[in-house]
Amino acid sequence: MGRLRFLTAGESHGPALAATLEGVPAGLPLTADRIALDLARRQRGYGRGARSASIEQDRAEILAGVRHGFTIGSPILLLIRNRDWENWTRVMAVEPLTDERAAELARLVEAGDKHAAPITRLRAGHADLAGATKYGFDDVRNVLERASARETAARVAAGAVARALLASLDIDVWSHTVEVGGVAMDPARATRTRGEAEASPLRCLDPEAEKRMVARIDEAREAGDTVGGIFEVVARSVPMGLGSHVHWDRRLDGALAGAVTSIPIVKGVEFGLGFAQTRLFGSAVQDVIQGRDAGGGWLRATNNAGGLEGGISNGQPIVIRGAVKPISTLPRPLPSADLISGEPVEKAHYERSDISVVPATGVVAEAMVCLTLADFVLDKFGGDSMAELLDNAARYRARGARGDGARLPAAATGAAPAPGAAGGAAPAESE
Repeated sequence: MGRLRFLTAGESHGPALAATLEGVPAGLPLTADRIALDLARRQRGYGRGARSASIEQDRAEILAGVRHGFTIGSPILLLIRNRDWENWTRVMAVEPLTDERAAELARLVEAGDKHAAPITRLRAGHADLAGATKYGFDDVRNVLERASARETAARVAAGAVARALLASLDIDVWSHTVEVGGVAMDPARATRTRGEAEASPLRCLDPEAEKRMVARIDEAREAGDTVGGIFEVVARSVPMGLGSHVHWDRRLDGALAGAVTSIPIVKGVEFGLGFAQTRLFGSAVQDVIQGRDAGGGWLRATNNAGGLEGGISNGQPIVIRGAVKPISTLPRPLPSADLISGEPVEKAHYERSDISVVPATGVVAEAMVCLTLADFVLDKFGGDSMAELLDNAARYRARGARGDGARLPAAATGAAPAPGAAGGAAPAESE
């Protein structure tokens, strides 16, 4: 990220999660209640476990960067307290492990407290083995506490700030579930409104497909298994011109793909038609340009490119889909191996698990898309205050509506003035 940067901190069973967001202009209206809306959406969805339903109940405290309901241009600090912390104070204590504390943990293990025991039975598909090997740990808890999807709550909180910034430019970002466990929605039956989908078990626009998705989740639960799926994020009213074709790291599609696949459970991403384009002729794929509309915007026959061409937003809705793998922690664990001995074990570690998190992952993806788009908006329009940012964006859009948004005077492009133009000499005759 460039103009907008964010970092998260905190462990799954530590005292809190935190997010620091730097680069938000001064003057953006922001409250904890606004952030809470997205945090609540992340916790919902059929197939979630008990923690999301009853323990977490997340709410972010704004500790810095906001005064009297408006950002002040300084870094924003958000804190989400883990409500289950009181049950983990000994296991996740920050203080050095003295002989006395070590003896206390040993007594807890003897008493049957599984949380206190070191974790050495590895889970396939998780960061356990790779993380423990990389950092030299003999207890996998040092890895799983940070590799946990719990960290994404801090991303959603930061993303809610970016969403508020984008909303000031009328940019809207929303996701919905398109597939769970191999059961896909039918666009022809996508009859629900956005509000109806938000209130549904899986945030799916197709009510008939959703019933079969729920049945698929129930099937996995009964088998002690998990299921993945696909979500779709759509960003509307994104102005043309975010990103660039001139360098790999300035391409908006590359940044969005990286942001979405940074979500631990996402294993693939596509834009617009995505991989389906590989099975069609080019004439059936390219989005025909039909000229300008009455307001000066460019018309397209389709949006197969998903709103992105050459690494640049083209004014169409940006459409991103992410592939969510089945959750690695299985209620009925697979065989595995022990980190210390290297010997096979009958069952991998199990602590708790959701069955399906596709709707929640869509909300996390919304946050990552919002953060990425906000960064590119600030790069394009600049501004230390919201007034300056909005003014720059309005003037850019006005130029685009007039049809002169991308044109430079001839002198600026290095082109020779036309013969007879003011300040220009007639071309010399050939010798």
